[in-house]
Amino acid sequence: MKKFAVIVAVDEKMGIGRLNALPWRLSGDMQRFKDVTIPCSAGKQNAVVMGRKTWESLPLKYRPLPGRLNVVLSSKPVADLSAGVLQAGSFDAALTLLDGRDDVADVFIIGGGVVFEQAMRHKGCNRLYLTQIMGDFFCDVFFPSIPPDFHLVRSSESLKENGVVFRFSDFEKEISFS
Repeated sequence: MKKFAVIVAVDEKMGIGRLNALPWRLSGDMQRFKDVTIPCSAGKQNAVVMGRKTWESLPLKYRPLPGRLNVVLSSKPVADLSAGVLQAGSFDAALTLLDGRDDVADVFIIGGGVVFEQAMRHKGCNRLYLTQIMGDFFCDVFFPSIPPDFHLVRSSESLKENGVVFRFSDFEKEISFS
């Protein structure tokens, strides 16, 4: 089983979205998302796993997310999947699908709320890339509590963009598959 990471931006109340969209526009956060989820060793690519609503929230011009293998979770067929995008019927099915691929380097879980909940409870989750956004953005979807076995390993200085203050924090936990 591959280890995997979660990457997410949250407001002060752990909100991650409103009306199936991001309630903030931060190019610094988008750049970090690319910097974390794209680079990998030659001949491989990283995978991003997302729920159907997250897929549908991506602007058409960014679907699929370039430079990564996109996996969409849905128990029902998703009509508008682009060529090369994989679909899995469950979180565990997606992990099994990716575990069997030699061309996949790292796996990143990118949303939404239900998928994050499953990921944070899963024994294979060993890293959390968190953008902490200062303020309440009146979200209607939330990130679950960070389990106590995750430990902060690095945090950036506070940054400011479009009047919004934010910081990048990385958490890790030790896992073993024995």
